[in-house]
Formats: sequence, C-alpha cells, structure tokens
Amino acid sequence: MHKKVLIISHSGDLHADLVTPILAARGHAPFRINLDAFPRDYQLCQRLQDGRASARLRRLPDGDWLDLQQVGAVWLRKPAEYAYASADLAPQERAYAQLETEQAIFSVLYALDCYWLSHPLALRGAQWKGEQLARAARMGFRVPATLITNVPDDVRAFRAAVGGPIIFKSMSTPSLAAEAVGDVDRVSAGIGTTIVDDAMLDSLDAVSELSCQFQQYIAKQYELRITVIGKQLFAARLYSQDDARTAIDSRDMSAPIRYEAATLPDDIRQRCLDFVHSYGLEYGAMDLIVTPDDEYVFLENNPVGQFLYVQQLVPALPLLESVADTLIKGAVCRSQT
Repeated sequence: MHKKVLIISHSGDLHADLVTPILAARGHAPFRINLDAFPRDYQLCQRLQDGRASARLRRLPDGDWLDLQQVGAVWLRKPAEYAYASADLAPQERAYAQLETEQAIFSVLYALDCYWLSHPLALRGAQWKGEQLARAARMGFRVPATLITNVPDDVRAFRAAVGGPIIFKSMSTPSLAAEAVGDVDRVSAGIGTTIVDDAMLDSLDAVSELSCQFQQYIAKQYELRITVIGKQLFAARLYSQDDARTAIDSRDMSAPIRYEAATLPDDIRQRCLDFVHSYGLEYGAMDLIVTPDDEYVFLENNPVGQFLYVQQLVPALPLLESVADTLIKGAVCRSQT
C-alpha cells in the first residue's frame, strides 16, 4: 500500500484544486488541510507514550482518520488565518489560540519523515530577499546593484554612484500588506516596482521610517519566469517590453503581453537548479532579466510562488502535472523504505 500525499493550503487555493484530480486519477487521492478551516473543521491527536510517537487527523463531521505516519509526501502551499469553533473569541483568546494551534499542527508536521515540497524550515530560510541576492552573486549570477537602508542620504549617494536610474521595490509584498487590514484601514492598494523620479527623491526622508530596497535599473530585452519543481526546470519568456504597463514591472496582468516556453543555456539552467536546492527547497519560482546584450540577471526567488498563470499562458509547460508527479514519486519512494 502506497503512502499518502498531504496538501496543506487554504480553501481558495486553485493550484491545489487542480492538482488534486491529477493525483486522484493516478491513484493517489490526497488528504488536504485547509488552514482557513483549521482546527474548526478537523480533529487532530498526537500521542507520545512509552517512547513511541503517533498522530492522526480527520476532517469533520465524518471523515476517516488519517494515520500521519502513512504520509509519504507533503505539499506545503500557502498559509491562512486559522478558524475556530467559537467565532467570538476575544483578542487575547484569539492570539493565544493561534499560538497553540501552530504548536499543535507543526509539532506533528515537523516530525513527519517524508518528502516535502518544500519543508517549512527550508521555506523560512529562503524568503529573505537581501540574502537571496548575496547568495546568487556568490553562485555566479549577475545581480543588480542594491541598497537596503533607512538612511535617506545613502539613497542619494547610491543613485549618484549608479550613474543612472534606480528603482524602489518592496521586499515583502507589492500590496503593502493591504490584504492584512480591513477596508476602513486600507490606505493603499500597493505599489509595484517604481522608477525613483525627482519627486520621490524630494520625499526621501520617509525612508527613515523603515528600511527600503533600491536597485539599479537594468534595461531588459525580455524577462524569464523559471519554475523549479523537484529536479525539473521550466522556463517561460515574458515579452514585458511590448507594453508600457509591464516595462518596469511585469506583474500587471492586465497587459496582454506574450509568454512562450524558453530554453536556457546549460550553465544558467544548472545555476538556477543549484540555487533553489541550496536552501533545501524542492520548489522555486525565479525571476530573471535578459538584457539587450543577452546577459542573464537574477532578480529574486519566491519559494512558494504562483505557477498556474504560467501554465495557462504557456500550455506547453506541464507544471500542474509535474507537481503531481513529483509528489507521487516522493510518496512512492517513502513507501519503499
């Protein structure tokens, strides 16, 4: 009997929705934890007794119990706010409940001896953008000249030293955490990658509030979205310079720019794989620039980045199928040990 695939995400995750039937069709119907319904809609029990550990999980109201020792592969997709049986928890009660919920679920999950796409400890270590740039440079990538600072004069000096335009780019989220607050408290929908113009230079004192990231602006021939899944790599070319809306920041999906499958030079391909795997990750969504001189420039890696839109725009790249196959292979390998 093969071991189970466990998917951890939230109820609105279309990626998980689409991978599930692929797994099922191949005889590996997964068990899914939707964190936005956990622990309200689940029962979890971990037992440590006489030197032996066990854990089981089921979905309410009448789901079968899953012996978590039978999990052979875990796909850790996206976090979500937990949900509780009582909807009227006081602020301190909710804060405490969140801490205890994380203790309960991750005490179980971290103990699993299985294949991870990817392990939470690897994800935690791989998310820091400044460290990514330093690592990429050590591994032979060209990276943009970058400044992360809360010193306004440093920004002015950086722009002068670069000798050309610089950009501001959020390190965490271009939404400026708009999704984390209610409508009444939302003051901005976000800001994408932005050329620092003279007006912004006149407002640089705001930088003293918190460290911001500034980078040398690099001219683009096109951009690459590179998806690493296990030992496989898929590259999509984005013709971001075809539309003014995506010339600076390609994330504006309202612009109908061309996407197509791309083949990387062998050394760049291997470097991308090595970069993702250097963190212990089994997944990565990397963004690179190709300059008019055909030079490859590393921008960033998102260890849980979205990939469905890439397959929708480039159907030749079987990303959903690759995720399913990678999870199945991981589960089968664990079944044989």
